[in-house]
Amino acid sequence: ALSVKAQVGYNYDQYDFGFSAAYNKAYTDFKDSKPKYAAMAHFTYNATPYVNYIAEVQIGSVNARYLNALPDADNRFDNTYSIVSFRAQLQMGELMDYSHSRLKNFFKNVYVSGGVGVVYSNIDIYADGEESNDNKGSSAFIPLKAGYEFKIFNSYNEPKVKLDIGYQFNYIFSDNFDGFTAGKTDVFTQIVVGLKVGIGGTTSYRKSISY
Repeated sequence: ALSVKAQVGYNYDQYDFGFSAAYNKAYTDFKDSKPKYAAMAHFTYNATPYVNYIAEVQIGSVNARYLNALPDADNRFDNTYSIVSFRAQLQMGELMDYSHSRLKNFFKNVYVSGGVGVVYSNIDIYADGEESNDNKGSSAFIPLKAGYEFKIFNSYNEPKVKLDIGYQFNYIFSDNFDGFTAGKTDVFTQIVVGLKVGIGGTTSYRKSISY
């Protein structure tokens, strides 16, 4: 009984499953980007509570108006995309002793993340209000993310539920995410809110996870 009690606060699930929603904004050859949205599902392998490997699928859209090269023409694009990506995530709790400081205990959940993925685009182009063409394509991209993971503990002080709030920058290895090739690499950004739930593989960490 003593050995079990000693582990309270040290245990965590190695596997999480969750969903997220995002607010998208594109930075492309068009100057007037409209807010659009995305939905994600993700599976996480937690090597530790603070070192995480995330496989994600995502569907979403971006659009914008007024091509920079033709500012007086009413041009617009809509891209309904899907994504498969993989990211590695490092939280500050892996790097510091937070056991005697409320301030460090707060900052232990700050994270940075990076990885690689593929975006599959379905693009509609409109010129002067009428659809002129549409095209499909795919491109590799790099997702870079920073944020905060709120850990919600159960009665055994295990982090069973995580609320994630982050900002993600997606650098696309293509200038065709908006359907135009005009010499500028396309990117889009996301404000992401998500929820993860531990689904098993309970193991112990080298130090207490809870404060």
